[in-house]
Amino acid sequence: MLTGILVVGTCVSCVSNERITYFQQSTDGTPIEFGELIPYELTDYRLQYNDILDVSVTTMDQLLENGFNLDPNMGSRAGGMMGGMIQGDINYISGYRIDKDGSVDLPILGKIQVGGSTVVEAKKAIEVELKKYVTTEVFVRVRLGGIRFSTLGEFRRSGKFVMMEERLTIFEAIAAAGDLTTIANRDQLVLIRQYPDGSRMHQINLNDRSIIKSPFYFVQPNDLYYAEPMKVREIGAGENASQSLSLLISSVSAFVLILNLIVR
Repeated sequence: MLTGILVVGTCVSCVSNERITYFQQSTDGTPIEFGELIPYELTDYRLQYNDILDVSVTTMDQLLENGFNLDPNMGSRAGGMMGGMIQGDINYISGYRIDKDGSVDLPILGKIQVGGSTVVEAKKAIEVELKKYVTTEVFVRVRLGGIRFSTLGEFRRSGKFVMMEERLTIFEAIAAAGDLTTIANRDQLVLIRQYPDGSRMHQINLNDRSIIKSPFYFVQPNDLYYAEPMKVREIGAGENASQSLSLLISSVSAFVLILNLIVR
């Protein structure tokens, strides 16, 4: 009888491969075969409150002196960014944050409305204001100061992350957080995404390979991911069958010991 309990308990507490395998074929959609070209569903990101912009202005003289090395201090800044990955966000100090009115406050130029604009549109708006003060030829560069996202729940490393990238996929974000734990519910990952008019909650199935052509494949600034645990967590689960069996044997042994004490 004890053997039967152990077998049933082990089967219940183990997590099947189907629950933790990424990029499976969809059961209710068109199959996606290996080698098939999958077009991205790219949307122009609209700047919003709390975004940080990296703005630089280069004159023609600086361009002739430094060439295409627009920022001679890039090496030291890059070192600071690497440290910032652990201790903080370098662009929080050096970048320009968009306020709740959708404006960015720049030296001399003052407040410029960029909320709801793309990065390209924000660059043009800054160039228009700059020409009121500068008569020489200048080159303006505007970029997002990194992609910020947060992870909660069944990630191996939960927290807030800043990736100095122009584009980041959801799986790269998961990798940065150390992957999901074995008991994470991969087919119901919760995404809270920020929009200019508020927040929306979405549910993502990481097991389905068709996520590659969804609008949630690429991370947007200030995305928050929450991975809830499977029901198996309520009864305990190990990383594999051996660990699950060890946990179950320990539980049964403790139960038998308590039962013997009660009977005596």
